[in-house]
Amino acid sequence: MRPTSQGRFRVLENPHGEGLVLVEVETMEPTAVEPTGRTEGVRPGYLIDGTVAWDEGRAELVEVSVRERSLIEFVDGAEPLFEVARELCEETRRAGEAVGSRTTVSTDGVANGALYAFADGGARDVFDELSTGALPIEPLLDRLGEHAEGPHEVFVLRSPEVAFVLVYLVARKGSTLADTVRETYGCPRPTEPETESGS
Repeated sequence: MRPTSQGRFRVLENPHGEGLVLVEVETMEPTAVEPTGRTEGVRPGYLIDGTVAWDEGRAELVEVSVRERSLIEFVDGAEPLFEVARELCEETRRAGEAVGSRTTVSTDGVANGALYAFADGGARDVFDELSTGALPIEPLLDRLGEHAEGPHEVFVLRSPEVAFVLVYLVARKGSTLADTVRETYGCPRPTEPETESGS
């Protein structure tokens, strides 16, 4: 019998191979799992309860229950950056900070998202760290969840215009704002299963 482990995971697409990366939300440890029938209906950004089976160093998701259907998109080479993003990068650069943040608001003055700018370059590849789960997105989602109920849409943007990686958490999935970001950066919303994945 293969050894197994259970946990609650944030799902990422594996940027260096097939399958998915599961980031355990308590330990923040990432695990790459093989593509199987259990992963077919699971999209990057979902929060799942799952069981992972191990076989000679290879991991496989054998049971899954979807708890929340947030979505995460990674866009490398995002152009053009929207005005608020450029402003935040400049403010963070002038302040000499490694991370800057700002709440974004709609034209009616209602908060609709949270934007973070992470200084990139040197020995660190922040975009790769975020995409592999080495730098977890979960704390940012937890903070957003204190003010806006999920599911959300998250966009991780690396642009040649600035020396920062931007993480834009849009409060409401399927909103006009989320649609606008997707259209701007060419990342259409993925097709999702109508029913939750079963175990």
